[in-house]
Amino acid sequence: MSAAADMLAAMPAPTPPPLGTVTLIAGPAEFLSERAVARVLSAVSAIDADADVTQIDAGALGPGAMAELTSPSLFATAQTLVVRELPDLPEGVHDELVAYAAEPAADVALVLVHPGGPKGKRLLDRLRQTGLGHVVTSEPPKPWELPGFVAAEVRHHRGTITEDAAEFLVAAVGTDLRALAAAAEQLVNDFSPERLTIEIVRRYYDGHAEVKSFDIADAAIDGQIAVALERLRWALGNGVPAVLITSAFASGLRSLARMQSAPRGLRDADLAREVGAPPFRLKSLRGQLRSWEGSGLTRGIQAVAQADLDVKGGAGDPDYALERMVLTVAWARGRR
Repeated sequence: MSAAADMLAAMPAPTPPPLGTVTLIAGPAEFLSERAVARVLSAVSAIDADADVTQIDAGALGPGAMAELTSPSLFATAQTLVVRELPDLPEGVHDELVAYAAEPAADVALVLVHPGGPKGKRLLDRLRQTGLGHVVTSEPPKPWELPGFVAAEVRHHRGTITEDAAEFLVAAVGTDLRALAAAAEQLVNDFSPERLTIEIVRRYYDGHAEVKSFDIADAAIDGQIAVALERLRWALGNGVPAVLITSAFASGLRSLARMQSAPRGLRDADLAREVGAPPFRLKSLRGQLRSWEGSGLTRGIQAVAQADLDVKGGAGDPDYALERMVLTVAWARGRR
């Protein structure tokens, strides 16, 4: 896990007093940015429960707005000003913001939120040169870092989780940080003080749409046609969206293709990064790959792409398109 993501997942509210400082939060991970904002608000509230809070988009600020928004309040001794969408700040306000950042008011906590990207980079550079009090980079964890994010979330809620359970939770819930954080909190609340194992997580998420979709894909990739079709009919009968099923097939076959082309001799951790799959999946992928050739993988991937097009409106019968995909993928196994 990246240092920034680990910090945002596991650390309590900032310990340095945020009043009289400027916090810059920059990066595309909206959930991590919002969490960083919330922790500054919490820290200010701990100092002054009656502190004023103003949240505004940078595009709405005009000349003189910074002086007005950070001036002493008649009703509160402390203030928090959160300015979002920093790249939209009008050019005419840049100098004013940079001047304020160099000499912030003692009773104000200013939080600047930049969503990442090249827009507004010059302003960011100027702000950093003022010696900001806090700079937080909200970069999303890489796919192979997500189990570490889950583990940090569980620790934050005073729980413990095994490595394979964290990896399985990522496979079940997906890569959305907000959903993963919520799932980790829920599991701790339901099972604490018990250590979260893969058996617990698998049982908790039994019937989860994404898990069932991957079960169908694994059966087809393993050549178990009857099992795959039975699982597919269960999924369709229980309202699992067709796009989740095609997505699971695409993910499984892409992982096999990456595994096939990966350099030899890599450690499991490095191989997992190369393949883009959690480490606990490597054993299964190795077993599956023994029965697949390059041309078969190509046919399977093409079948999944066609099914995905069909279920999104290219065919009149999505159920038939999915059955045909299952059969084509299973038959492509072991064929040259």
